[in-house]
Amino acid sequence: MKVYNLACERNHRFEGWFASEEDFLSQSAGRQIICPVCDSLKVGKLPSAPHLNLSAAKSNPAGGDAGLSSAAVAQFQQRLQDVVRHVMENTEDVGAGFAEEARRIHYKEVPGHGIRGIASAEQCEELAEEGIDVFHLPLSIPPKRSLQ
Repeated sequence: MKVYNLACERNHRFEGWFASEEDFLSQSAGRQIICPVCDSLKVGKLPSAPHLNLSAAKSNPAGGDAGLSSAAVAQFQQRLQDVVRHVMENTEDVGAGFAEEARRIHYKEVPGHGIRGIASAEQCEELAEEGIDVFHLPLSIPPKRSLQ
């Protein structure tokens, strides 16, 4: 797992988690990395300090824990899972027709309702240019079954 510090053209900073360097390069080349704040597709990797795993260093000189506890990580994962479950239960899956359905709702051709689906980075950019807000759910593949 590779974790990179990223920033968009407006200097919104965020983390990106990738399976490998090749995964990052592929997603970057395919304009699949999107700023979670402004939906910009112009995202780049920031320089970062190397992580040194020194087994002899058992405590933080500042007296605090440098990382998150396993309980904090578990709590975060549970909350993320709860958010995803809520979205899945309260939206209609429109699949690859997401951009078209979002436009129909925006232009009041159909009654407003929550939808989810799949859209390319270019489609998301076009929707944003039309004033249609899109939220990127952090799932690479929609689940086929309910989440735990």
